[in-house]
Amino acid sequence: MGFTELLEEAGGFGKYQWLHVTLISIPGLLMAGQNLLNNFVSGVPEHHCRLPANYSLLNLSQLHQVEEKEMLRVFIPIDSTASRLDRCRRYVTPQWQLLATNSSWNVSHLQTEECVDGWTFDRSEFFETTVSEWGLVCSLRPLKQMIQTIYMAGVLVGAIIFGGLSDRYGRRSVLIWSYFQLGVLGCCSALSPTYSAYCIFRFLSGMAVSGVILNGVSLKVEWIPTKQRTTVGTLTSFFFTFGQMILAGLAYWLRDWRKLQVAICAPLFMFFTYCWWFAESARWLVLNRRSEEALKCLHRVARINGKPEMAEKLNIEVLNSHMSKELQSSQMTYTAVDLLKTPIMRRISICLVAVWFATSFAYYGLAMDLQKFGVSIYLMQIIFGVVDFPAKVLALGMLSYLGRRISQASCLFLSAIIIFANIFVPTDMQTLRTTLACLGKAFTSASFTTVYLYTGELYPTVLRQTGMGFVSTMARVGSMAAPAILILDEVFPAFPSLVYGGSAVLAGCFAIFLPETLNLPLPDTIEDVEEKWSGRSSASQQKEGVALKEDMCLKELKETEGSGLNAL
Repeated sequence: MGFTELLEEAGGFGKYQWLHVTLISIPGLLMAGQNLLNNFVSGVPEHHCRLPANYSLLNLSQLHQVEEKEMLRVFIPIDSTASRLDRCRRYVTPQWQLLATNSSWNVSHLQTEECVDGWTFDRSEFFETTVSEWGLVCSLRPLKQMIQTIYMAGVLVGAIIFGGLSDRYGRRSVLIWSYFQLGVLGCCSALSPTYSAYCIFRFLSGMAVSGVILNGVSLKVEWIPTKQRTTVGTLTSFFFTFGQMILAGLAYWLRDWRKLQVAICAPLFMFFTYCWWFAESARWLVLNRRSEEALKCLHRVARINGKPEMAEKLNIEVLNSHMSKELQSSQMTYTAVDLLKTPIMRRISICLVAVWFATSFAYYGLAMDLQKFGVSIYLMQIIFGVVDFPAKVLALGMLSYLGRRISQASCLFLSAIIIFANIFVPTDMQTLRTTLACLGKAFTSASFTTVYLYTGELYPTVLRQTGMGFVSTMARVGSMAAPAILILDEVFPAFPSLVYGGSAVLAGCFAIFLPETLNLPLPDTIEDVEEKWSGRSSASQQKEGVALKEDMCLKELKETEGSGLNAL
């Protein structure tokens, strides 16, 4: 309760918090672009095998007085669906007899070959993509999905690395570095001369995206009073929603993957220039024995919020007395192992791992395959962005009145029901299938909104970033696995939906076992977490607290002895 009281006295959610939250949230407009960029930079244009070098389609169509599309039948067979030209094969020799009117030739015995001269790509939807530039089609088609998998692997590694670094060096400094890294490497991606170079730059960009998102969330949460956390957390997630529509607009306008890459990454330099204004988390500063810096931050916040009298009253002694319990705990060094040591922390971590994985697995399974809907990819991206608005308004209402646990479980169960329902809709009812997919995406988006807020409230300050990094790694595993599952629809069309929906049901069951955090102050130490949600008697809580303190003292003694031996 100590720091929460100080924050209220410094103006609560005042002018500083408004500016702070807004400036941190604005980059969210581009984070959606980073995560969904592969839909457009690696879009697959309509294509067919390039004609042999000694044939000109234009000259031939004029010579035989037929349309170019008809002339293609001489060189390119019809695919197995009989609805379009084959994308990956051509006749070994031209079949001129197919130009005859009402031709009924049996073409199944005609000899074909792979696209030995490359492909011809349609330029009406995309001017240039990584697919058309590097020929990532037919046998090389998995390399297109590999770009997204490599990017998400970078996001996973970044969650582990930057989560630990920010608990050690501070949220603000790691956030500043992440903006810089993403701006530089993102723009370098646009200059990639080869597929391999592009994948490397996307991996490093993914690491920086994790640093931006995780530290932005924590820096916001740790400066917001308890009562405003729900509203602020939900409303700021709309920046990500708007970002999806901005991405669609930029992609439609530019139509070139290199230009789009620069347009999404160059504004990061602007965010890098103003993020130096942010105040470091005072909670983190106090817990890392930097009380004087924390005091300066609180004084600054109080002055901006119009509370100069509070700045005069607050001194080191008052600050330390309010956070004496937290200061005792801060003498320990924490690692990811501490997320699983005590019963409640272990339960929280296991349940959150399941929730993060299923949410990301289903979300990216739906959001990263927009071309299958038979609608313009640009329009589909806008529709997927628009459905987020009612979903997040619903999430706000549920979070405020039903609490975090029920909201999280409900979003997962509802998304699973809709995904399962789509299995029974005939493939020719494309409009209904698209509508259900949009609803499923809306509920997975609401689940993402909830879990980001929920995770920040469940983990204590001393381990908040480490915890966020730990559980969000499973989200990245889910986003990496989602494209691979989509490939299996060629074997069994309902399989991806069964897997996505099943994982959401399982995660919803795990969410039921999470503690409720509605209107509760943020925990600062592991002891806070165990005392709040253990559900045991005061005596047992006190006994566990004594055991935990003994463990702290023992670890501190070992560290002291170790440092003494090193000195010798």
